[in-house]
Amino acid sequence: MISRGGFVKLVLYHELNDYLSATVNYPGWIKGIYPIRENALNGVKNNTLFVLRHDERIAGSVVLDHQPEEAYEGVKWQTEVGYDKIFVIRTFVVHPAFMHTGVGRALMRFSIEQAALCGIKSIRLDVYERNLPAISLYEKCGFHYMDTVDLGLGNYGLHWFKLYEKLV
Repeated sequence: MISRGGFVKLVLYHELNDYLSATVNYPGWIKGIYPIRENALNGVKNNTLFVLRHDERIAGSVVLDHQPEEAYEGVKWQTEVGYDKIFVIRTFVVHPAFMHTGVGRALMRFSIEQAALCGIKSIRLDVYERNLPAISLYEKCGFHYMDTVDLGLGNYGLHWFKLYEKLV
């Protein structure tokens, strides 16, 4: 079941970052840097955080907002409409216990369905260039590669991000 964030147990971010630091950290996330409590609280406050629960546990979450990164400017997108008609996917998270169970695909399907219900014309996202599992998922869900940009996260060793878009 996917619902708005409401009260979010931030164990999801902590457990995911612990898992990533012990395995292959495809997204390049760093515990205490990103994702953090404030990301979830902002999503709840702005009514943009959605969570997927399984047996009362949070299996994953996604933020759907209208705030592009500055690096999105100047990119040749498939559609040129205002960001009030575009969802930007942020903080797309799957709990380690639910990886490879379809949670990621369910969150993507929900995001696309939610966009259609809201009259959104396009969904955009950025992904660290070495996050191959996420890139594979996005492409399987119909997202098209648009460009590679620098989001200014080089201090964390994250130099290049691929931009993707899906028309709704």
